[in-house]
Amino acid sequence: MAVNNIQKRYLKGLAHPLKPVVMIGNKGLTDNVHAEIDNALEQHELIKVRVSGLEKADRLAMIDEIALKSSSNLVMTIGHIAAFYRAAKEPTITLPKK
Repeated sequence: MAVNNIQKRYLKGLAHPLKPVVMIGNKGLTDNVHAEIDNALEQHELIKVRVSGLEKADRLAMIDEIALKSSSNLVMTIGHIAAFYRAAKEPTITLPKK
């Protein structure tokens, strides 16, 4: 499910006070990291991920790969931290319509 700009702005506000749930280090995106991201998205719907130890272009490529593999929406990126949203089967976050 793609989110529009108004919904993305709403999710940014919700994500701002959150702490990173998953931290990616020097080993990069392993299968265990993907499993942890999927698990966190199922439980929380909106998560932050910290990507450390990479140059900016590599970090942005990894963030795009996370969004693609986890079927989530990239809400925001600030430095080494990115926020992702994926609606759960029983959503707890209600997005604005417009």
